[in-house]
Amino acid sequence: MTGPATNERMTRLLSLVPYLTARPGGVPLAEAARDFGVPERQLRRDLDLLWMCGLPGYGPGDLIDLAFEGDRVRVTFTAGMVRPLRLTTDEAVALVVALRTLLELPGLAEQEAVSRALAKVSAAAGHAAERVTPVALSVDAREQSLAVVRRGLEQGRALHLHYYVPTRDERTERTVDPLRLLLVDGRSYLEAWCRRAEGLRLFRLDRVDDVEVLDEPAAPPPGVHLRDLDNGIYQPEPGAPVVRLRLARTARWVAEYYPVEDVREVDDPPGGLAVALRTGDLAWARRLVASLGGAAGVEEPAELAGAVAADARAALARYGEQAGA
Repeated sequence: MTGPATNERMTRLLSLVPYLTARPGGVPLAEAARDFGVPERQLRRDLDLLWMCGLPGYGPGDLIDLAFEGDRVRVTFTAGMVRPLRLTTDEAVALVVALRTLLELPGLAEQEAVSRALAKVSAAAGHAAERVTPVALSVDAREQSLAVVRRGLEQGRALHLHYYVPTRDERTERTVDPLRLLLVDGRSYLEAWCRRAEGLRLFRLDRVDDVEVLDEPAAPPPGVHLRDLDNGIYQPEPGAPVVRLRLARTARWVAEYYPVEDVREVDDPPGGLAVALRTGDLAWARRLVASLGGAAGVEEPAELAGAVAADARAALARYGEQAGA
């Protein structure tokens, strides 16, 4: 399973080679880290991984080669990663269909950029692109919500939401003052001031059951600051409890999918990780551990460990009852 951190790292790795190739004299590690928006320690880990990538065969002449000179790094062999991308006809046609579909979505913020990309791919596909039939789209509930939210933003009006909160398995109603729409990892979010919670909140549009533009102006508190998303969409409050988990090898993806504060390799279980993350909702952490099916153990807090142990005992008791029936 891949998450935001994995996707961001893959994008960074694919960009590093042309970035370094454009600087044949090398670049200071600190400058490269700043350009990519990551700590220098993370960039060094990326370069270590990049060093082991290359063309099939993976002999000394097939792998990407880097040279470190003091605090500078340069690429000395690209293993072909600077070759231009060549699409097959089927791949180009699939991209044309996807981009045309994307253009039909209501409320698309980057319409001009998508249109430019479509024009370039269509030109590359040639006659094959001309034979692509128009794509018929049905407007589902999420798209309808997106259109309504966008209208509220454009008109500067408050919104009334019916919103599902999965961590509590609860459907709520609330009035919000919309601030902006976001598209993160393929999901649409509304950032708004929630009058019920009296705070800034992010609402996933696929969890909005119904939304209505109210006949009153949006009135967020003066000076409210939009969320900085440089560290990802999920940002728990600094004072939220720390949950420490010990993950088996099969659950290592948790460290990539969620923003952990601390992660280290452990031998027990073999190939496992010890991670720490913050969450203001221990019920969510309880469900996460349960979903991992024994591949995660709770070290802290004791309250969560006790709840998970009680869940396990209850499950065993039910299993025993069914086996004896």
